[in-house]
Amino acid sequence: MSQAAPASLIILMPVFEDRASARQLIVDLAAACPVKPFIVAVEDGSLNEIMSADDIAAAGLEGEIIHLARNMGHQRAIAAGIAHIAAVHKPDMLVVMDSDGEDVPAAVPQLLEMLADPKVDVVVAERRQRSESLQFRAFYSVYRRLFHLLTGRGIRFGNFMAMTGKGASRMAAMQETWVHFPAAVMVSRLRMRAVPTDRGKRYFGVSRMNFVSLALHGMRSIMVFAEDVLVRVGVICVGMIVLAFGLLGVATLLKIIGWATPGWFSTAFGILVIILLQAGILSFVTLMVSGIVKGTAPVRRADLDLVIERVETTAGAGSA
Repeated sequence: MSQAAPASLIILMPVFEDRASARQLIVDLAAACPVKPFIVAVEDGSLNEIMSADDIAAAGLEGEIIHLARNMGHQRAIAAGIAHIAAVHKPDMLVVMDSDGEDVPAAVPQLLEMLADPKVDVVVAERRQRSESLQFRAFYSVYRRLFHLLTGRGIRFGNFMAMTGKGASRMAAMQETWVHFPAAVMVSRLRMRAVPTDRGKRYFGVSRMNFVSLALHGMRSIMVFAEDVLVRVGVICVGMIVLAFGLLGVATLLKIIGWATPGWFSTAFGILVIILLQAGILSFVTLMVSGIVKGTAPVRRADLDLVIERVETTAGAGSA
C-alpha cells in the first residue's frame, strides 16, 4: 500500500454493527468541522452492517475504512486506528469519537479551537449533561468514586477528544492505549485541557453495552493505574497486617491471663489469620496486574491484520 498524503485533520471512529449511525455522523461532521476532515472508520469485525468506502464518499469526504479481522472491542479498535494513523498519515490534528452520535459533532470546532494553543497537546470532552438511563448513571457514579479511591484521580471524560499529531504518536507508542484509551491519556503526561460538553443521543438503535461490559470497561481503566493502586492497596494491607498482629497479641494475652472464654481464642485467632492471608493475596494479585500491564509491549501496526479500504476522491472509492 502506498503512503497516504498527510491530512490536516483526521476523525477516527470505531464502528461495530452500527453502520446507519456512522453514516449519519459522517454527514454531520462534514457540516460541522471547520476544515474538511479525513475520516478513518475502524470496522471492528461487524458481520451484518459492514461499512464501505461509499459511506464516506456519500458525504463528500475522503477517508479510509480499516477492517479488523475480528471484533476487538472499541478500546482496542481505537488503539489499532491510532497505530495506523500515527504510522501512515502523521496528521496535524486527530479527533477520536464514538460513531453512535452520543459524541456530538457540534463540539468538534470547540475542541480544535482549544487545541490551537501551543501549550496544549490534547483536549478532552468533559461530560456535563448525560443522556443515559438512571441505572447507567448510578453505576457510573459508583465507578467514578471507586476510581478516585483506588487511583487518587478523577475521570470525567471518555473517548471523545482532540489531540495533536505529536500526541497521537505518543499514544500509539503506549501499551496502556490497548487497555483503556482515556486512562492512557491521563498517564501519558500530555498537556491536557478539558471542554465541558453535553452528551448527545444515539442516532439509531440502542447501546450494546451491558452491565458486564461496563464493569469490565471500568476495571480496565483502573488497571492502567496499577502501580498507583498497588501503593494504595499495599498501604491498606500493611495496616491490616499490623492491626491483625496487634489483635493477635491482645488475644494471646487474654488467653494467658485467663480472661478468654472457652473457644473465643481459637475463633479470634482463626479470623485474624484469614485477614493476614487475604491481605497478602490482595497485595500479590495487585502486584501481578501491575506487572502484566506495565510489562506488555505496545502492539505494532505491522503485527495487525488490517485491510484498508480507501476513498481516494469524493467521486469514488478504491482499495489499497
